[in-house]
Amino acid sequence: MPSTKDSLSLLGYGCMRLPTRLGLIDEPRARRQILTAVEAGVNYLDTAYQYHGGASEPFIGRLVAEEKLRDRVRLATKLPPWIVKVRADMDRVLDDQLARLRTDRIDYYMVHSLAARSWDRMQRLGVLEFLDRARARGKIVNAGFSFHGDPDTFGRIVDAYRWQFCQIQLNYLDIEHQAGVAGMRAAAGRGMGVIVMEPLRGGNLARPFPERVADVFGKASARRTPAEWALRWVMDHPEVQVVLSGMNDEAHIDENLRIASDASCMTDEERAMMLRARDAWRELMRVDCTGCGYCMPCPEGVDIPMCFETMNSSTVFGDWLGAHGAYFFRVAGLSTGRPAGPSLCTRCGRCEKSCPQHLPIRRLLEEVEQEMEPAWLAPASWMAARAMELQRWALSSRRGKPGGGGHG
Repeated sequence: MPSTKDSLSLLGYGCMRLPTRLGLIDEPRARRQILTAVEAGVNYLDTAYQYHGGASEPFIGRLVAEEKLRDRVRLATKLPPWIVKVRADMDRVLDDQLARLRTDRIDYYMVHSLAARSWDRMQRLGVLEFLDRARARGKIVNAGFSFHGDPDTFGRIVDAYRWQFCQIQLNYLDIEHQAGVAGMRAAAGRGMGVIVMEPLRGGNLARPFPERVADVFGKASARRTPAEWALRWVMDHPEVQVVLSGMNDEAHIDENLRIASDASCMTDEERAMMLRARDAWRELMRVDCTGCGYCMPCPEGVDIPMCFETMNSSTVFGDWLGAHGAYFFRVAGLSTGRPAGPSLCTRCGRCEKSCPQHLPIRRLLEEVEQEMEPAWLAPASWMAARAMELQRWALSSRRGKPGGGGHG
């Protein structure tokens, strides 16, 4: 990391999509997964105040403390602008995060998900003075920001402060989106470190290629998995220090570790092929959603990223039966214990104000409802949700009891 001289692992562990069971973090499994990655050399753990409904930071804090990892890893988390009303809230949130993470310092601290409106507001509230003070007191070591806005705003933010690093969305579909490649190079030119999020675009770029995209990669001299092509494209950029992956499957962790360990520069032929693959993908996508989740939580309970993901799956991958099956089980609340379909939407518009891609979410949810919801789905969803509530109650009642497992 040029601005900090830290030696960071090329692969970072994103803690937004940890494995879950009945809507809660599956702590034993997540613990094993993270320890596997740390033992293999991963030393950058990225979380945030609201990940997993606020459960990610406390879990990471327990894990790091109990496994005595603090000197082996760098902890990264974020200040959420949407809960900051006055300057004093920034100190309150930071102190809360230090307690949750069971540490006296946060190595890489970000102002979360900045765009034009949130940046202007945080500046007025005194966020730069807050960062200076927190650094001087040793509560944070390095100050940065994560970004989901337009290129002009990215330039304004970069110029406004002595940032040590930034975190940007970058993958071979989003070359010109948000900060994009141009923003990455501008930040690196200022001596800032660059952390990349969404290298697999919410996992979509790790899925089997649809036929049109497969035709592009089929002409390559090397044979690689979809995830390897996507991760290698990001890792090919020398400006990037850490590539975050929201890993929650053992096979994916093993694959990502192998890719990061073996990563080498792409050839010019491969770089040109990635641009052709990008064009093929974008011709297929119905909804340009990355699954980042910044539209959440919906006040009515709609799982917006899930709705778009399943409709895209039906369109892009041509798997009508699989996509509708997944839609039923997820909209029925089998993973969360409550229904989450677009029919719950009241068109309040709050999601659209938070969407980094500025999608017309309300109109798109109407399309999802028309295409993905058969008449029998609502009663079936209600019945399945009631069954899941009973299971979650049974699991919660066992927590904290001798032999019950888990953490209360």
